[in-house]
Amino acid sequence: MIKMTEVNHQFAIGKKGKERVVPVLHNIDLHVKQREIVAIIGRSGSGKSTLLNLMSGYIRPTSGEIRVADQIVTNLSEGDWANFRLAHLGFMFQSFQLIPSMTAFENAELPLVLKGIGASQRKKSVMEMLEQLGVAEYAGHYPGELSGGQQQRVSVARSLILNPPIVLADEPTGSLDSDNERQLLSIIQHLNQDRGTTFILITHDEQVAKIAHRTITLKDGHLLNPNGKGDSYEIH
Repeated sequence: MIKMTEVNHQFAIGKKGKERVVPVLHNIDLHVKQREIVAIIGRSGSGKSTLLNLMSGYIRPTSGEIRVADQIVTNLSEGDWANFRLAHLGFMFQSFQLIPSMTAFENAELPLVLKGIGASQRKKSVMEMLEQLGVAEYAGHYPGELSGGQQQRVSVARSLILNPPIVLADEPTGSLDSDNERQLLSIIQHLNQDRGTTFILITHDEQVAKIAHRTITLKDGHLLNPNGKGDSYEIH
């Protein structure tokens, strides 16, 4: 589902003409198969979020090739990437990223609006999804009126409402207590088994890594074990 070949990324800091180049990722070769749950672990600053942003097209690699869902996406335009994300990718974030001025229903509905789905079908799909995640009764509530666990479930509803084949998750349990973390991990496993959804989980959390089929370590911009084998180290 995702294949990265000899991917490098660097950025420049400092004033124009006096920039200093900072390498972030080095010769990344990574293949994530359909129906896999892959956890990518590593200390802060190892390049995990950069890797996720490359997979989702929010930044471009300095060199190398990226394929997502059998399509070369390395040089897609911003407009094409936006359409591609809508069709193929779902996202989970530590901070939930719900829009405060929109209700739970409206937040979950947003991808359907962007895709031009009719109002009656949107209502049916959103309520079914919120029901599956146990937050249908809060459809008319705003994010500020919901607990952290409820907000995360609404965020998950939004990420899954278009039934994307791939979900990219950046520290998805980072703002949750133990009970809500277990519930979210159970949802991820259920979706993987029943829908065949592929998950890439960026995490510091060893409990999250435990549900993965493979755990890959990123250290100082290098993949230590791209096949999920070999030595690892404690997550900090």
